[in-house]
Amino acid sequence: MRQDEIWDAETAQRYDTPGSGMFAPEVLGPTVDRLAALAGDGHALEFAVGTGRVAVPLAERGVPVTGIELSVPMVEKLRTKADEATIPVIVGDMATATAPGEYSLVYLVYNTISNLLDQAEQVACFRNAARHLRPGGRFVIELWVPELRKLPPGQQAMVWCTEPGYIGLDTYDVLRQQVVSHHFRFGESREARLGRSPHRYIWPAELDLMGQLAGFELESRHADWSGAEFTAESRSHVSVYRLPG
Repeated sequence: MRQDEIWDAETAQRYDTPGSGMFAPEVLGPTVDRLAALAGDGHALEFAVGTGRVAVPLAERGVPVTGIELSVPMVEKLRTKADEATIPVIVGDMATATAPGEYSLVYLVYNTISNLLDQAEQVACFRNAARHLRPGGRFVIELWVPELRKLPPGQQAMVWCTEPGYIGLDTYDVLRQQVVSHHFRFGESREARLGRSPHRYIWPAELDLMGQLAGFELESRHADWSGAEFTAESRSHVSVYRLPG
């Protein structure tokens, strides 16, 4: 499952869920508020900009936003919301592609760094962020905390969500630090639709070391975009890394 196969035209067409899920105001509002504050009067660069879930409202707040995106269909969907002049996009891999200019903020949201499937690529992503930032600039990552404590001994799969019309489960390869998310969607019929996505999960301490290798210092870590305390029970985190000024 290559990333360009996963993020195809069909996925791009059904990706947006206006007003619900990750597009819900209570999810998106704090995200945009925090990123706007971190960008200040500078420019922002979004790795894996997708259909513009975050970039569009951030640009509407007056923050100049550029994107890097591997999937052409996702960019085409973004173009129905904002033109190239409003949100320029470079088509390419977020670990290697370069965007013109210098930025005060690079951000990577909604677990997307885990789409890079080996450690070397993830470190390269940090270094690519550092190349785009001015001194004192910040790199922000939103990422889930691996939930291996919930994985029963001797088993490789865990159901993490059940709700009407949907079941989500993950299968783990703990030796290679790999997980495949399986998304089953179904209605009244006997058949279900399956979507899968592979990831490499990252522990917070490992993420911090990746930052150090790229010249960053960890500035803050919270459990969410609103600034809740990060604890041992937190299921995700928003980590802000800063280049020395």
